[in-house]
Amino acid sequence: MSSVYADVIVDITNEKLDRTFQYKVPPELTGEIGPGTAVQIPFGNGNRTITGYVLSVGNEPKYPQDRMKAILAVQKDAATVETKLIALAAWMRHTYGSTMIQALKTVLPVKVKARGKETREIALLADPAECEELLENYRKKNYKARIRLLNALLAQPVLPGPVVSKELKITADTLHVMEEQGVLEIRRTSTWRNPVSDAAGRTTAGKPNEQQQAVVDGIRKEWEGQNRPCLIRGVTGSGKTLVYMELMERVLKEGKQVIVLIPEIALTYQNVERFCARFGTRVTVVNSRMTPSERADQMERARRGEVSIMIGPRSALFAPFPDLGLIVIDEEHETSYKSEVTPRYHARETAVRRAGLEHAHVVMGSATPSVDASYACETGAYALFRMDARYGNAALPSVWIADMREELQMGNRSILSGKLREEIEKRLEKKEQVVLFLNRRGYAGFVSCRACGYVMKCPHCDVSLTAHNNGKLVCHYCGYETPQVHACPSCGSPYIGGFRAGTQQIEQNVKKLFPKARVLRMDYDTTRTKGSYEKILSSFAEHKADILVGTQMIVKGHDFPDVTLVGAIAADLSLNAADYRCAERTFQLLTQAVGRSGRGRKAGEAIIQSYHPDHYSIQAAAKQDYEAFYQEEMAYRMLMDYPPAAHMLSVLASGEDEKLLEQGMDYLAKFVERISGKYRVHVIGPAYASVGKVNDIYRKVLYLKHKDERVLQDIKNKTEKYIEVNSGFRKLYIQFDYT
Repeated sequence: MSSVYADVIVDITNEKLDRTFQYKVPPELTGEIGPGTAVQIPFGNGNRTITGYVLSVGNEPKYPQDRMKAILAVQKDAATVETKLIALAAWMRHTYGSTMIQALKTVLPVKVKARGKETREIALLADPAECEELLENYRKKNYKARIRLLNALLAQPVLPGPVVSKELKITADTLHVMEEQGVLEIRRTSTWRNPVSDAAGRTTAGKPNEQQQAVVDGIRKEWEGQNRPCLIRGVTGSGKTLVYMELMERVLKEGKQVIVLIPEIALTYQNVERFCARFGTRVTVVNSRMTPSERADQMERARRGEVSIMIGPRSALFAPFPDLGLIVIDEEHETSYKSEVTPRYHARETAVRRAGLEHAHVVMGSATPSVDASYACETGAYALFRMDARYGNAALPSVWIADMREELQMGNRSILSGKLREEIEKRLEKKEQVVLFLNRRGYAGFVSCRACGYVMKCPHCDVSLTAHNNGKLVCHYCGYETPQVHACPSCGSPYIGGFRAGTQQIEQNVKKLFPKARVLRMDYDTTRTKGSYEKILSSFAEHKADILVGTQMIVKGHDFPDVTLVGAIAADLSLNAADYRCAERTFQLLTQAVGRSGRGRKAGEAIIQSYHPDHYSIQAAAKQDYEAFYQEEMAYRMLMDYPPAAHMLSVLASGEDEKLLEQGMDYLAKFVERISGKYRVHVIGPAYASVGKVNDIYRKVLYLKHKDERVLQDIKNKTEKYIEVNSGFRKLYIQFDYT
């Protein structure tokens, strides 16, 4: 039997996770040790016994065996949150193709040690009779500071630290001397910053209606049976948040904790208010706008059991709760749940895995679920629950699709259609509010005709061509190139080019057209400063503005009862992105945008401006018909072998030397084709990435498609080994991603 060795890390909460130690695994412990296992190990020159955590197990020794120590025992009572998160990191490493250290730094972000805010009190220990003797002694030796402090403590036996240091002018040295003499004690307590204390109790939560209660009961029944991840597909305004809170209430009563994932910081404002109204100070929040120390504070509060609910974007998934009971994923379809850095994990998949490791539940919701999640429901992997009516019996908004090709023919070259301008005027007269949404997601320099709507597309990949500065149109999937055009190939119109309008331009036009209107803009430029999201959203909620102009951040999850008109400007921008998911993204964004209208008692209306009014994603969004969209989209995915109909692995390489990058990717493509021949893997590329050059670093990508994910994993593992043994790849950075 071959020897077994374990890589072990110690002192998780304090180290930077870049140092591991290898230990022998005794034969009698071989079957008990795996990633995440807590073990007792001899450590240091004195071989003191400490707790370590196993990262990986293998048969290759890194050091001479005579120098290697052995694991003493498995710490069976140490099923701590660290062991669970390390096991999760091991799964992420295998699934997403990162190193163990990269996965650990994701799930255990410990670069900043949380210290909390320390408060001090000075308490008298000596009895009064002893104090008189001490005072007499202090007077003889002229200890003025000690005399001053002791007299103050005799008058008030417990003094706040600031009073002692600032008012009495007592130094730390004096305090320590008197503490050592047993005259007093210094009481230290740590308090941790609470970012939501001011938000608690501002709003009130209602009671579930019949539809919501039926979903709550159905999910609870699922928990008692198969305990599959549960997907709530509810129309905009159906009250999914109230369902979440009812489920959370049950989990909290069992003494367990809850993680609530939200897609963007912009959603924090209203979500925190809703959850605080129900659960008070048990709620906390993390987001990227916090400083590292502020985030560390909240993670430490979770670890200590001071909070029971953690709200935040995908990083909140790794909150160190000791007894996790439920993970809620709001707006499940959002692309921000996919990490852009290694490991390129998806929060939905990782949440399901963490819940499985900790015997917790997963509930996700969206008006427009991702095609992947809906397919999982179709195959039985997830349980589906539907909510087809708005809360309070509010009607869905009526939708008008404005054909911008016709607007151009009528001489209207404005960003706003005639219909949209007319409806804005009506809302301003009625003192109602308007949201104008510019769909900029996925915009990457595509070229379209304003006269007929024609878009320059790749003849091989069914994605739009991207305009480059060298005068060429390029496909970022297969590398196809063609010269830039100056007239529309379809109708001959000279009005062909890229879309140039931005939110600032729209804001200026709106102010010119409606000079009396109060206009707010919400985009990246206006939300850079801390607290800017909350300031803009609260101002609009308090009716301090009539029109809110913004990007996709304004159409997700917000609830403004006085908004009765939503205008989607350039609705089909994302439809022309160089991405097979572009129709899905377009449908989701438009449906979410339309859903912001008419959420109160007033009837709502939405206007979608498009150059492709007949496209199935736009038609389905106008009707709020998810089922029609899903069937059409899945037919397209099946035809093209795109996920979830098949699995797809991307291999992204980057480097400073463009020629070396091209040579390396050509070699890699040939290797992949050679080892995958028997599997009939569909290989696309290599081609330049959607952004082919960043900060003088060139980027190329290779795509692999196959029905069986295990085949792609096998190819990935073999390709990684091929890269390791070939020195030509050492100047290239290569990462794998299951897209």
